[in-house]
Amino acid sequence: MKPCRITNEQLIALHYKKQNIIKGALIYSAGDTIAAFLLDEFSIYRLLGMMFVGATFYAFEIPNYFDWIVKKTIHLKGLKATLAKTLLAIAYFNPLWIARHLLFIQLFSGEFGDINFSLLEIAFWSFLVNIPISFLANYIIQNRFKIKWRFLGSAIFSAIMAIYYALSEVIFS
Repeated sequence: MKPCRITNEQLIALHYKKQNIIKGALIYSAGDTIAAFLLDEFSIYRLLGMMFVGATFYAFEIPNYFDWIVKKTIHLKGLKATLAKTLLAIAYFNPLWIARHLLFIQLFSGEFGDINFSLLEIAFWSFLVNIPISFLANYIIQNRFKIKWRFLGSAIFSAIMAIYYALSEVIFS
C-alpha cells in the first residue's frame, strides 16, 4: 500500500485569533441577551455562558469552517461557486447546530429539565422556516464579504438569529 501524501493545499490552518475571541464573546452574547430580555429570562449566568461559547466554540469553529468553504470551492466559478458557498454555509448552521445552541441556552439558564429531544424538533422547524432568510444572509456573507470579514458578518447575523432561536422555543414548542 502506498503512503498517502498531503500537500500544503490540502492542509487547513486552524484559526483562533484574539479578535475573533473578543468578537465572538461580545456579539453572540449580545444577541442572546436581547432574546433573554424579550422573554424575561435574563440571567448573568446565561450571559457569561454565552460569552464563553461565543469566545470558544463559535470563535474557533466558524472561521475555520469558512476557510474550509473557500478551499473546497476554489475550483468552482460563477453561479456554481456562489451556490456552493451559500449552501455549505447553510449546511453548517443546520438543525443540530441550532439544537446545540438551544442546549447551551438551557444549560446556562439552569433549565436542566427543558433539555430533551424537543430541542431537536424546535431546531428543525426553526431551521426550515429560516431557510429563505439564511440563504440570503449566507449568500451575502460568503460571496460579498472578504474572508477576513466573514466571521464578523456571520457573528452579527447569528446574533440576530440568536434572538430568533430563543424565540423559536416559544414559537415552535
